[in-house]
Amino acid sequence: MKNQEYFDLDLERAILSTCLYSEDAYASIAGDIEVKDFSLKAHQDIFKAIIACVNANSPISVSFIKKYNKNIDEDILNEIIATPTMIDLIAYVNELKEKSIKRQLLNFAYLLPSRINEERPVSEISDEIGKEIFNLTNRINSNDIKSSEIVISELLEEFKKQKSLEDKGLIGLDTGFYELNSMTKGFKGGELIIVAARPGMGKTTLCLNFIEKTLRQNYGVVMFSLEMPAVQIMQRMLSAKTSIPLQKIITADLNDNEWDRVGDACNDYVEKKFYIYDSGYITITDVRAILRRLKSQEEGIKLCVIDYIGLMMSNSNFNDRHLQVSEISRGLKLLARELDIPIIALSQLNRSLESRSNKRPMLSDLRESGAIEQDADTILFVYRDEVYREQEEKERENKAKAEGKAYQRNFMPNPLQESAEIIVGKNRNGPVGMCEVLFLKDKSSFAEKPRFESVEFNG
Repeated sequence: MKNQEYFDLDLERAILSTCLYSEDAYASIAGDIEVKDFSLKAHQDIFKAIIACVNANSPISVSFIKKYNKNIDEDILNEIIATPTMIDLIAYVNELKEKSIKRQLLNFAYLLPSRINEERPVSEISDEIGKEIFNLTNRINSNDIKSSEIVISELLEEFKKQKSLEDKGLIGLDTGFYELNSMTKGFKGGELIIVAARPGMGKTTLCLNFIEKTLRQNYGVVMFSLEMPAVQIMQRMLSAKTSIPLQKIITADLNDNEWDRVGDACNDYVEKKFYIYDSGYITITDVRAILRRLKSQEEGIKLCVIDYIGLMMSNSNFNDRHLQVSEISRGLKLLARELDIPIIALSQLNRSLESRSNKRPMLSDLRESGAIEQDADTILFVYRDEVYREQEEKERENKAKAEGKAYQRNFMPNPLQESAEIIVGKNRNGPVGMCEVLFLKDKSSFAEKPRFESVEFNG
């Protein structure tokens, strides 16, 4: 084993630097790291002083570090202060823990010969060695193991919470669509929601509807847009919010009244907690680091949207894309649970459905990985029948022209709106089915289909 495999002083300095500059950073890793995990004694002394600051309810700062440990090595402390901080601290702490365990195992291995040579029964020695190795390598968080008493207590609290929301009919975030709310009870913390469709169906547009509804409730949203620049995202949202056709906003062809409406909408968005990451390259580690940081800075972050999962890069060495997507979808599900927010991830569908007479999507149409279906709590499909009807109409028209025949169209699309479907293909805690909505073409937005209440007539 090479030394660098279980010693990394740069890593230790960076972790200590991050803790010094952010008390929230220390709080996020307090239960995952111990003094002995640092290999250098001077680093151990500084981490002990950080713990002393927290226990004394004092700020984690250089002056208090020196106060609680008079023997701090000034040169080492200055090196730490000059070291850049980390974004994804937890990932690096896990790496440090791995190195620490390797060091402890190596030290234990040196002692094994003398232990084996002791005049004791082999069964007793092997049992003792097994226990010590387990203690060294066991990294299970005791908080994750719950007795039935604790689970029942949590369940009763959940009953109270749901009872208080009984009149609203929602447990999670309002989706903005009555029927979808009725089926899902809203998007709940810890859930992975997949929105899937063939290209051109409007899955990004639907997610912008979800975002707008969440922002309207004064909650924060983080969006990772891997395909569309942030400016284009905002143009679409402004169109839906102001009811001004998208094309007019894109070309800035607005009259005075429309400029006023756009200005008011822009001012409204400035006040919202809405963050867009529009780089074309991102991994699950990047998503985790950015979300953790924003969640620690803004308590109101309640939703994350990723557009889309097929463009995310894998951290693994897998060459098989199915395995990479499996890693990504599992990582997103675990992150949703860790941060207790719903994560909506968009996904493409296989081209094979185009060859079916009924082109409504099914779970088997999900592209690249069955793990997406397994990890997701809810899977929504976006389907617009008129898209296929218009395609078929054009194909027939082109064929007639090629044959020199006259052609009379059988289908004329509505230029302003069309019927659309949000199909609930999987719902871990509720029914599956279909919700009818409207797609507003000029505004590139979905809308609730008018609901007509039954009316009783007397006499």
